[in-house]
Amino acid sequence: MAKKKAGAPRRPAARQEETAASGSTLKELLSAETLQKLKAHADSIKEEVRKRAEEKRAAEEEAKRAEEKRLAGDFGHLLDNSRLDWKSFK
Repeated sequence: MAKKKAGAPRRPAARQEETAASGSTLKELLSAETLQKLKAHADSIKEEVRKRAEEKRAAEEEAKRAEEKRLAGDFGHLLDNSRLDWKSFK
């Protein structure tokens, strides 16, 4: 059996130490104007995603209504889905 080789030491801990040592984060490094632009862009993307979801839901609803309307006029469908207990209608 072959021995497992030890993996390379992980570097993320070193990066975290470096950023903690420098004391500056990305938010602190960016200007207020840049942060505002990024927030506005993120909000616009969220709004676009919401609009697409709403349009998709509306299209699905419309397709469902059209299918129900089509099936309401289909005698075969009505016959298949009707109750066959005619005694209750006497």
